[in-house]
Amino acid sequence: MSTPRAKILIIIVTWNKKDYVIDLLNSLSGIMYPAELLDILVVDNASDDGTVAALEKLFPAITLIRNTENLGGTGGFNTGLAWAFAQPDGQYEYLWLLDNDVVVHKHALSELVKALEHNPDAAVAGSTMLQLDYPWQINEMGAFVDRSRGTLVLNRHFEQVPGWRAQPLRDLLSQEVDLTQILTHCQATMDVDYVAAASLLIRAPIAKQSGLWLDFFIHFDDVEWCLRIANMGKRILVSANSLIWHLSAAAKVPSWILYYDNRNVLYLLEKHSDSHAVNNTVKWIAKKALYYALLGKLDLAQLHLDSIEDYKKRITGKKAITLTGITKPVDALEPVFFEPRIKRILVSCNIHTQATQMQSQLVKAMKQRPDLTVCYLSVPHNHLPMQIPGAITIAVSKNIIKRYWQYFKLRNQFDLVLQSDYKAILPLSWLGREIIFINDETYCRRPKPSYQVIKAILPKIWRYLFNY
Repeated sequence: MSTPRAKILIIIVTWNKKDYVIDLLNSLSGIMYPAELLDILVVDNASDDGTVAALEKLFPAITLIRNTENLGGTGGFNTGLAWAFAQPDGQYEYLWLLDNDVVVHKHALSELVKALEHNPDAAVAGSTMLQLDYPWQINEMGAFVDRSRGTLVLNRHFEQVPGWRAQPLRDLLSQEVDLTQILTHCQATMDVDYVAAASLLIRAPIAKQSGLWLDFFIHFDDVEWCLRIANMGKRILVSANSLIWHLSAAAKVPSWILYYDNRNVLYLLEKHSDSHAVNNTVKWIAKKALYYALLGKLDLAQLHLDSIEDYKKRITGKKAITLTGITKPVDALEPVFFEPRIKRILVSCNIHTQATQMQSQLVKAMKQRPDLTVCYLSVPHNHLPMQIPGAITIAVSKNIIKRYWQYFKLRNQFDLVLQSDYKAILPLSWLGREIIFINDETYCRRPKPSYQVIKAILPKIWRYLFNY
């Protein structure tokens, strides 16, 4: 690559992630690109964790815009893009959009610039995104959009980079890397439908021509922008050797975000597919609403229905969302196991008790409470081994009919059922008086679902399933 000469504006949006954005800005100081050709604009979405004061103290050279409210990723990036569009024509050749919770490899930017310089018909180049908490694992190398239902198909999702598992992230950030020589059938650049704005380089004139993002608040805004740019006749590329590490979503359980995912994908399909795809997706969202209702997460079921209703009403932007399910840290579970009225507990084998830090809390209760019985549900083909000493194993059949008959016979035998938030087993929610959904970080305690409660939203579900 020739000596860099393109002037670039870096746009970062942040909200209440002070330590992460500081880590990002520190990693930017180590990239192999002339500092005099870079300007950094940080848009703060009304953080209340001291982000602004910290950035003003540690990075006085950056430009900082402070929004008076949280405008989401959409509003934050639109604030930055509007500022860029207001600059004199030609001041910046490229705009580099970055999420606040990424760190970048030293060649992350130069490889993106190389991709666009070598492909003049391309308007956008994005980075290969690896997982910050599992640095050897690719989250996506660009992605594609199934326009029949808006599903995102992440390229090389969860593929591991050979030889990287034992290497700390700090070493990976600065070493020379060529994934085309490490991964099978990996080209330096590849055409995709979209690249995430976690790291997206775009030609400044094309960005201005394509305009601001649609007001989605969060999620699918960068997808729609890339599809819009592709409709202008421009290519969207991902670079195999522009590397970033992004906070993984693997341990996060979707909650209020489900509303935006479902509402915004309908707008995206309306604009970039057809009415048949929209109708199919409405039915799919209604099916998910039914699933969440039967699972016992009635508030999340309602969010799915709200997303359809608000799409029909042409509502965009931020929504005031209140959930009835209250989450608490997993390390606060122990008092629950000591409640006198809880005498029989069923634990799903899909819960990784070591990852959730639940095991020691439950075992302590079992040792101190002779009246407490803990049963462990063993499901065929489950990849996790037995995890709770002293638990009574309940093995269910491989045959689905026999298995569901076994579930039926277990109904009302437990005071508390522990379900995995990542891989719930629907019938378990009907076996006890209460359910706890647990993930690696939090748990949520909910009452057993009942038909009397569910039937209030069933008419809407049926309408969207059969007569949208």
